[in-house]
Amino acid sequence: MRDFDEFAAAATQPLLRLGWLLTGDADQAQDLAQNTLIRTYGAWHRVRHDDALSYARRIMVNLHTDWLRRRPWREQPRADLPDTGGGPGGRHGGHDGGHGAVEDRAALVAALQSLTRRERAAIVLRYYVDLSEQQTAQTLGVSVGTVKSVCSRALAKLRVSPALREERLFVRTAQGEPS
Repeated sequence: MRDFDEFAAAATQPLLRLGWLLTGDADQAQDLAQNTLIRTYGAWHRVRHDDALSYARRIMVNLHTDWLRRRPWREQPRADLPDTGGGPGGRHGGHDGGHGAVEDRAALVAALQSLTRRERAAIVLRYYVDLSEQQTAQTLGVSVGTVKSVCSRALAKLRVSPALREERLFVRTAQGEPS
């Protein structure tokens, strides 16, 4: 299964970043990415290889949803966030350059965690993974109209989020400044 090995090597970092944004925790993101690759491998004979990453994203969102349903029985959330240096994959970098990037990331994760599971998944897929409305709808298994309304509600919540308002992260991001 050389083609799956190549897919897994290329997809690991994007899946880790998506998992980190969904969970807000690097260790949980690794578990989620690993389980996603395991499930994708099990279905590899059914997967369209030109669309394998989309298939894996859908699995990840479903696994995350399942995990959230079981969460109260397994783990308790922490009130403090450790300084993780930017999450997996180094996309955000470990050095904040004196501009408060670590605080911005913590505020963003806190704001994302305040959204419902569906809102968080829609926002992450639509704006972080940069999927179109159609691709997001397909990944989530909903209509395009649902994606539009869910994203609209979620963005409205993020605009008034105390965590983002304090850090002014949402304003900077919306104006196109680096976060």
